[in-house]
Amino acid sequence: MAEMTPGIVKSQTGMDQISWNILGQTYVPKQVTPECFSWHATLPPGTFVPPHIHPDQDEYLYILEGRFEFLLDGQEAIGEPGDLVKLPRGIPHGIFNKSDATIKTLFWVTPTARLYDLFWALHNLGPTADPAEVVAVSAAHAIDFLPPPPEEDR
Repeated sequence: MAEMTPGIVKSQTGMDQISWNILGQTYVPKQVTPECFSWHATLPPGTFVPPHIHPDQDEYLYILEGRFEFLLDGQEAIGEPGDLVKLPRGIPHGIFNKSDATIKTLFWVTPTARLYDLFWALHNLGPTADPAEVVAVSAAHAIDFLPPPPEEDR
């Protein structure tokens, strides 16, 4: 990872023209340094990031378009355009687009840790990827997915 250089990353573009397909969502990295990693995410209706924990990173979302439903440390919450969502390290959280509209948001984590590498590992696995493979690859990159809730809680 290189140090940050001054400049503007234009809308609709990312670093080195990278665009990842992460389980049906589009992630476009905007900046990566050892201290911070940011990306623009587009989440189509019905997509989600299952409950997980970043043991060594703080995560943030600035919601640009759409309405997110969150599970934050066991509590349900709603995020809408203009909201900043703070997800401290070690706190379980899940991110859901249960609406019929696409959501756009700016994510960032600090420090970067291995998340940038994880997105390369998950890129193009597709929405039918084996969940056990996704969990194992994520765990190898220090992101811990939580087990699904009991059937009666779904």
